[in-house]
Amino acid sequence: MTTTESITGERADLLEMLAKHRHFLRFTTRDLTDEQAGLRSTASELCLGGLIKHVAAVERNWAAFIVNGPSAMGDFTAMTEADLAQRADEFRMLPGETLAGVLAGYAEVARRTDDLVAVLPDLDATQPLPKAPWFEADAWWSARRVLMHIIAETAQHAGHADIIRESLDGAKSMG
Repeated sequence: MTTTESITGERADLLEMLAKHRHFLRFTTRDLTDEQAGLRSTASELCLGGLIKHVAAVERNWAAFIVNGPSAMGDFTAMTEADLAQRADEFRMLPGETLAGVLAGYAEVARRTDDLVAVLPDLDATQPLPKAPWFEADAWWSARRVLMHIIAETAQHAGHADIIRESLDGAKSMG
């Protein structure tokens, strides 16, 4: 296990920013029951537990991409109905899932990503993006760009989570 305490410079900045947005995302679930974490409180299909599951899956997949390239994520243009159903399950709390379990899973993903950032030989190392209708064809991303994408994804979903939580019971992350 690698410690991130001795990381400095750009890597420290990336990890600090990611930690900040992870905190705000997790903070939206404070004092909630498992049932509340699974409730849809807006017109969206999203619930807080499902949103955290999704962010954890996205971070896990992108970290694997840094190491293994597009094979870690698969070809999104070849997804089957079963693949799409499995992906949709990332956005909801399934029977038997608990908020504590979802948060623990996210914490483990975060630890692995942080450890990866600590040992990456080169943030400039690139990989070709997987095939997907939302990616530019034949584009390559550096590890740095992937990390910035994870930060942006986490921040965006922390904002979604704040709206969902406020719709649930009026609680806010800030203010």
